[in-house]
Amino acid sequence: MTERPRHRAAKARSDKPISRVALPQGLTVVILLVIAAVALTGFSSAQFVSSSVSTGTVSSAADWTPPTVAIASPGSSVKGTTTLSATASDAETGIKNVAIQYQAAEGAGWTTVCTDTTAPYECSWNTTAVADGAYDLRAVATDNSDLSNTSTTVRTMVANSLVVTLASPGDTVRGTRTLSSTISGAGTLTPQVRVEYASAGSTTWTVACTVAAAPYDCAWNTSGIASGTYDLRSIATSGSSTYTSATVRTIVDNTSPTVTVTDPGSPLTGTKTFTATAADAHSGLAQVTIQYNGGTGWNDLCVVKSSPWSCSFDTSTLANGSYSFRAVAVDRAGNSTTSATIANRTVSNVVSTVSLADPGAYLRGTVTLSATATSTGTIASVKLQRSPAGAATWTDVCTDTSAPWTCQLVTTGLTDGAYDLRAVLTDGAGAVTTSTVVTSRVIDNTAGRGVDVQTINGTGTAGRIDAGDTMTFTYNERISTTSLKPGWDGSATAVSIRVRDGLLISLNPNNDVLDVTGVNLGSVSLDDNYVAVLGTLTIDATMTATTETVGGIARTVVTLKITSTATAGLTAGGAGTMVWTPSASATDLAGNPTQTTATTESGTADRDF
Repeated sequence: MTERPRHRAAKARSDKPISRVALPQGLTVVILLVIAAVALTGFSSAQFVSSSVSTGTVSSAADWTPPTVAIASPGSSVKGTTTLSATASDAETGIKNVAIQYQAAEGAGWTTVCTDTTAPYECSWNTTAVADGAYDLRAVATDNSDLSNTSTTVRTMVANSLVVTLASPGDTVRGTRTLSSTISGAGTLTPQVRVEYASAGSTTWTVACTVAAAPYDCAWNTSGIASGTYDLRSIATSGSSTYTSATVRTIVDNTSPTVTVTDPGSPLTGTKTFTATAADAHSGLAQVTIQYNGGTGWNDLCVVKSSPWSCSFDTSTLANGSYSFRAVAVDRAGNSTTSATIANRTVSNVVSTVSLADPGAYLRGTVTLSATATSTGTIASVKLQRSPAGAATWTDVCTDTSAPWTCQLVTTGLTDGAYDLRAVLTDGAGAVTTSTVVTSRVIDNTAGRGVDVQTINGTGTAGRIDAGDTMTFTYNERISTTSLKPGWDGSATAVSIRVRDGLLISLNPNNDVLDVTGVNLGSVSLDDNYVAVLGTLTIDATMTATTETVGGIARTVVTLKITSTATAGLTAGGAGTMVWTPSASATDLAGNPTQTTATTESGTADRDF
């Protein structure tokens, strides 16, 4: 029996059932030869060489076509975890799985990200696990006949280290400002950058400007944006990946400040304070410049950096003449405003001095006020003025237009009390110079008076004038001690008391009279009998004067302390009420003579001494 060669059709692998057809054995051999020839050459040159009557079985493959597969590009760059997706199809047996893989660009080893068995064929690729750089991606699809196909590769750039930074445009901006961004870690990528702005703290972002390639500088026109505080950020875009910078904050201020200059007055002389009022609602004021113009253009008088917007300026550095003044305010964004001009203010560099002579601490009647005045120019007038102490409400006493600068102050028509006095010089240019104020000069046109007389028994016999007894005289105001006793300052001084029988004075033997030799206290009717008939006692004493304040009014108290006992003195028998008649020779501090109206001892009648 001749051996028949056997051939097997090439097939990758199939686990699927095949259909079977019974043929005659010889025909089976021929068919097998033809199949083998086709498999090896692509066409058949088989010839019929034998025949047989035996029978056999032939198997036909169900799937000869591999699947189709393509991977989608994730974009020119990726970062973080990104989704990779592929599409695959197979018309015969269907897709078994799709593997998505990556390798470094032009590399030699593929790494599988995932294998997906169901559509859509996709998986997440954590790019932080690989180094930044270019990568190739592909998908490998396998059908259920284990036929496989590999997609065309796509290339992307892993750029996890890409950083976009926005430079601050400054604390304040106005008009059109350049916004500058920088990118690092981009490798060969050329991202597009856009800069966005939003009201501070909000999330409503608006594109300010865009730039396609480095250098990443673009112009932001703020003129149509409301003044206020804004956040800015840069966003770099490459493919589907975006990279956002940290925000920076700035103030948009296209609103000019407000400013006015205060009228400095006229004429101006010496050192003068110049003042402006200014405000800015957004970026705040940077400076205010106060300027002057004497006819040759504007010049800076001073530049003030902080409130209050004022400065002192020595006008003597300017020539005499007419000047205009204005203020220019500039805010921190650079917006500026110029105030209205104050014109025709006279600068006078004439130096003048004036002083008022002190007329004394106490004034009464008509007082001469006198001033001393000098000027490097001309003196138009000198006014002498008065005001209630501390009130600064000045009233002219007189105006003198020539030296000597004096006039009379008539105090009798004024209310007693403290007054301030000053002199005011006006020069030929109208500049005013004021003297130092002479303060708290007391006008007193009211005479003092006695208000009480009292005695106190010491350690001696009650009712008898002897050592240790005291006698006090109280006035209603302060009395000049030198008017009581020449040269006396109120300190303890020895005096001699004289007591005379009442028959010698008023023909009343029971109303003896006491006075102090050489002292202007006046006399006291004792209302009792201390001296023998027609007799006179001389008693040593020490006299002092003190000041006490009652109800806010200072007054003088004179005290006599008896230091000897008269051997011829009598002891008064009953209670009496003394009557003091002050001396008009005693005067108050203003020089008014003391009233001589009799003053009766206050309190219940008692036994004196």
